[in-house]
Parts: sequence; structure tokens; C-alpha cells
Amino acid sequence: MHRFFVLIVLMAGVPSAVQACANTEWPRESLLKLKADGFSIPENADRQRMVDQLTVCLTSPDPVLRDGIGYEGLSALLRKNALNPEQLRNLRTRLYAQLTAEDVEGVSRPFAALVLSEVARTDRIEPWMSAAERGEMLAIAIRYMQSVRDYRGFDPIIGWRHGVAHAADWLMQLALNAQLDTAQLRELTDAVAGQIKAADGHAYVFGEPGRLARPVLFAAKRGIRTKDEWQVWLGNLVIGLGDPALAYKDLNWLYARHNVSGFLDTLYLESDLSGDESLKPLNAAVVNTLKTMP
Repeated sequence: MHRFFVLIVLMAGVPSAVQACANTEWPRESLLKLKADGFSIPENADRQRMVDQLTVCLTSPDPVLRDGIGYEGLSALLRKNALNPEQLRNLRTRLYAQLTAEDVEGVSRPFAALVLSEVARTDRIEPWMSAAERGEMLAIAIRYMQSVRDYRGFDPIIGWRHGVAHAADWLMQLALNAQLDTAQLRELTDAVAGQIKAADGHAYVFGEPGRLARPVLFAAKRGIRTKDEWQVWLGNLVIGLGDPALAYKDLNWLYARHNVSGFLDTLYLESDLSGDESLKPLNAAVVNTLKTMP
């Protein structure tokens, strides 16, 4: 009861997002029924209206509306291939804008990134973007990954934020796209590297290292680096831990080691268990890097 009361008070302080999602035109009950009906696809005339409303719901501090309605609804439509290229471009444009809009609760940007991963997936499966559009999406995804400084993951009232993980999901879908070339994939993995350690004073506890590893693993399957090049790339993560004199004597150093170790452990397990020949250069480099970890 107390938690429910806190949720009501919290939402009263940010009415615009909630009212914009659940309002007189789209009552909460109607949105929940929409989900219960499996987000059935209306005629084209109503489809854009439905997409627009679901996009608004991504900004709600209510996880039932944001995650359960906004994200799940858009994901369902995208995975059903229900949107034509014009509608996909309109959605993409709105989500790009959401990445830089005011985000008081810290939910709007990460959920824009998460839905953009689904938009990227549609282009991976059946290309509809031009090379220029795809390059622009990669650049925006990289900028978003680099910009994340809100490391909050799950909150019992607000639900998930998970900015780094959602950025990694977006980059993973791009890494899987055969249209990206080696130079683009190298740039993509370099963006991931910038978040592996995280900012000083933060230890990942919501599975972020595993999510960060995925785009790197898929890019590695494309043979973008030799074993020696991966050795340098991974070695820089160890160097990034900072002054060796601080080892096991400084909280920030310990947090950074925790994060880097989790990332390397995931890379090792996934590359080793996969049996994929294309991952052997990465796997060998990871083994050598783990041996150098203080």
C-alpha cells in the first residue's frame, strides 16, 4: 500500500508524461486492452495514430505504460513488419528527437534507444534505409552510447531505465547488419569500449557487461580485427583501470575492475562456448588479457 501511494505521489509531480500517454482519447483501460489483444493492427489510417500514441507512452514514468504498453506495443508492430518505410522513418525521426529531449525521470532517452534497436532490426532483416541513413543511425547510436551518464538500472517504482544496456542493444542490431563495413564496425566497438569501465564511482549490477559484450561479439564474427589488434583493443581496457598503485586500495579502481572483469568474462565464455572459428582471434586475445588483469 505504501509503495502504491508513493507511486501516485511521484506521478503527480510529472503529470505531462502520464496524461500524454493515458488521456481522455486514450484511457488507461483502452491501452491495457490494446495490450491484452496483442496490439492487433488496425487499418493504415489508424496505424500511424496508434504508433504516435505508443511513442508518447515511452516517456511515461509509469513502467506499465512505458515498458508494457509503449515499448511492447511498438516492438510488436515492428516485429510483425506492420509499418511501411514512410511510417518507419516517421517513427525514427521522433525517436531521434527523444534522445536529446528533456528527460526528468531518466526513462525517455533509454526507451527511445531500445525502440531504435527494433527499428534497426527491421532494416537488418529487410533493408529499407539508404547507406546514408544507416550511417547516420550508426553515428547517432554511437553518440548516445558515449553520452550516457545515468547508470540507474532497475527501480522498484519507476521500473527500468538501463541506458547503457539499451544503447548496447541498439549497437548490437547494427553490428548484425551486413550492410555495415569494417570501418563502421570498428567505430561501433570503440564506442562500446568507452562504456565498459563506466564513469568513476559506478559498478554495474544490472547485467550491463553482458549486454555490452554482444555487439562486440557479433562484430568480431565479421573478422574486423586480427588477434594482435584485439590484444591492443582489450589491453587498453586494463590500462584504463588507472594507476596500478591504486589496485585494491581505491573504490573507483575496484568499481572499474569489476566492470572490466565482467565484460572480459562474458567475452571469454561466449567466444569459447560458441565454437565459432571466426571468434578464435578474439578468444585468444581475451585469454591473454585476463592473464594481465591485476
